[in-house]
Amino acid sequence: MSENADLQKPNIKNNPKIMKAWAFYDWANSVYSLVITSTIFPIYYSIITTAYKKKVLIEASGEWKEVPVPHMINILGNSYEPTAIFSFSLTLSFLIVVVISPILSSLADTIGNKKSFLQFFCYLGSCSCMGLAMFTGMQNVFLGLLFSVTASVGFWGSLVFYNSFLPDIATPDKQDALSAKGYVYGYIGSVILLILCLLLIQVVAKTPEETKIYTRITFLITGAWWFGFSQYTFRYLPQFGLVKDKLPKDLVLLNYKNIFETHEEHGGIFEVIKDNLAFYKDVAKESFRELFKVGRELFEDRNLKFFLSSFFFYSIGMQTIFLMATLFGTSEIFTKEEDQYKLIITILVIQIVAIFGALAFSRLSRSIGNKNVISIAVGIWIICCLSAYFLNKENPNVETQFYVLAAFIGLVMGGLQAMSRSTYSKLLPEDSMDNTTYFSFYDVLEKLAIILGSLIFGVTIQKFHNMHYAFIGMSIFFAIGLILIRFLKLKAHK
Repeated sequence: MSENADLQKPNIKNNPKIMKAWAFYDWANSVYSLVITSTIFPIYYSIITTAYKKKVLIEASGEWKEVPVPHMINILGNSYEPTAIFSFSLTLSFLIVVVISPILSSLADTIGNKKSFLQFFCYLGSCSCMGLAMFTGMQNVFLGLLFSVTASVGFWGSLVFYNSFLPDIATPDKQDALSAKGYVYGYIGSVILLILCLLLIQVVAKTPEETKIYTRITFLITGAWWFGFSQYTFRYLPQFGLVKDKLPKDLVLLNYKNIFETHEEHGGIFEVIKDNLAFYKDVAKESFRELFKVGRELFEDRNLKFFLSSFFFYSIGMQTIFLMATLFGTSEIFTKEEDQYKLIITILVIQIVAIFGALAFSRLSRSIGNKNVISIAVGIWIICCLSAYFLNKENPNVETQFYVLAAFIGLVMGGLQAMSRSTYSKLLPEDSMDNTTYFSFYDVLEKLAIILGSLIFGVTIQKFHNMHYAFIGMSIFFAIGLILIRFLKLKAHK
């Protein structure tokens, strides 16, 4: 038996310390999802890319309302809406993750060091968050978008390996609760940091210029939080194999300690580089072959076929709305710069509601099963999408309507994410050593959904200069997902 296999043998399932360390990574990385993706960075991006505000008469109320006019971004002689470019940049980041995650998952399964890959993407994402502090205006908007892309790659790339640990460390009867616990940790941690950031921006900052400076400081704090708190996870999470100082010639550069060696025993550094490149090329080919093979195997299972198909369609809606909701709020609801704090508070409330939503849906699943819980959540999402389409900024009660809508989104957001992850985990073969590859497929499917969703959103904004139409498309995807999940047949405990 190989040494790696021996290292994978010890039974670490349901170990409280390991499960807590795993869940704690949600505490570390969820601040990116809330502070960077959902609230402060999109608002900051909107402010930076706004050229001026024009006053428009709202006939229903007889009031004048400020409407932002954006700086158009020129690319290859064409002008684009900043919001559309932001959506396209997210599409690019997910496309990168889709391409590289199967390759890296294959490497992780080959040499058994998926924790090392988790660490790499964690550090890429957290350092990119800190890099966003260098985005100061339209003169370096592409630098800001670059760090936004690499932060996104780091966040979502790390989740491939993070999620794959779930079936390794918990038995099926524990996975719902542990998955929900991770999301709860994430919501609590991100809410705490968002409150701190809000105090800096709204209380400490006294002028608009100071507000921008303290906003950039929040990017530094977010990256440091992610980087720092992840160390607890990395301390206790098992490696599932170790990268040795001495590796075969075609793997030697995987260990950074070997990069600066002469490698005379292998024919010199250039010979080693050539062999490494050939190896990685073979790994890339094999990884996609393996991905398609795993996809075929998963879709041969009736339950997995319907679950993954449903998951793909409702993820198009859920993840796209999650990524673009703040920009919708800044352009359609809270158009005055001094009202931006209302949007942040709204999203803060969403996170708090989501904590209770994740716990409530986890408990509800014990009574009515995961399939029914997911169906309820997707049904509520459809209602939310249609409600968002009918929101009218000329209505004097639009803010109240937005708050009610946000509360329902918060309720189902955490619950659907946690239930999706644990349901997939429970449908997989037990004690499989291919969990990284299985979750890589799950992750690729989710990212393909986001690519399609963000692309639809961006094209819609660019064509109609209005976000409302995109919500109709998202509701259709949710409806397809709802129909497909009803074909799932689960045992009583699932």
